Amino acid sequence: MIRQFALVISFSFLVSTSAATFATAGEADVVKVGIAAESGGAYRFRVTVRHNDEGWEHYADAWEVIGKDGTIYATRVLAHPHENEQPFTRNKSGIQIPDGINTVIVRAHDKVHAYGGKTMEVKVPGR
Repeated sequence: MIRQFALVISFSFLVSTSAATFATAGEADVVKVGIAAESGGAYRFRVTVRHNDEGWEHYADAWEVIGKDGTIYATRVLAHPHENEQPFTRNKSGIQIPDGINTVIVRAHDKVHAYGGKTMEVKVPGR
């Protein structure tokens, strides 16, 4: 009986410790966005993300440019954790945004919480 009780306590500790580990990193936040017009009507986005990456199990793994209606115009995949580089900035070029769209939303994604951190709504230059 004591052995079973100790096993239950050990398992409970393991589960609560794992949950706490995932929770401490929080959600990925977009903290800065730069947009520059390129030739051919495309745009280059420079996006800064903050997330307390905790290794391969919990890190900011992408950011997206979306319309107010949820249409995804671009996704920038982030291939590895940035534990020692916070916040970090990554670029993506060649993003096509349809005529008539004057503002877009940039959001970040992490492996545990998906979307839900701070987003930024930004004006498309020249529109």
